[in-house]
Amino acid sequence: MADNARAKRLADLIREVVAQKLQRGVKDPRLGTHVTITDARVTGDLREATVFYTVYGGEEERAEAAAGLESAKGILRSEVGRAAGVKFTPTLTFVADALPDNARTIEDLLDKARQSDEKVREASAGADYAGGADPYKKPGDETDDSAE
Repeated sequence: MADNARAKRLADLIREVVAQKLQRGVKDPRLGTHVTITDARVTGDLREATVFYTVYGGEEERAEAAAGLESAKGILRSEVGRAAGVKFTPTLTFVADALPDNARTIEDLLDKARQSDEKVREASAGADYAGGADPYKKPGDETDDSAE
């Protein structure tokens, strides 16, 4: 087992090498400039690497980018092996990063909360307090309603 620092360094190197190779070395039109490598993670034994990516565009562009990355996997792995200089080059697995979808979901939820707050603010604009402005009894108030 390798230490975590070594796995982290290798993951950072893989992320950089794959991003540079996609930008300059791979001539696949499906990958173009709309694919961004966001993160890479390596297992503790340095045998497998997961590379996370995002795609600018819709579902069609995402499917094309996934197919392009799958076809370029061998070229990218050999480039990683050349740059890393390790005994065993990790196998690469490409996974679409869920971060943009999660961010979009959070933004939608925050918009709903803002709209709900605005509705509550509008409903309470002309309302009075249920027990008066100060509903608490004070020591000087001697009104006894239970004596009657």
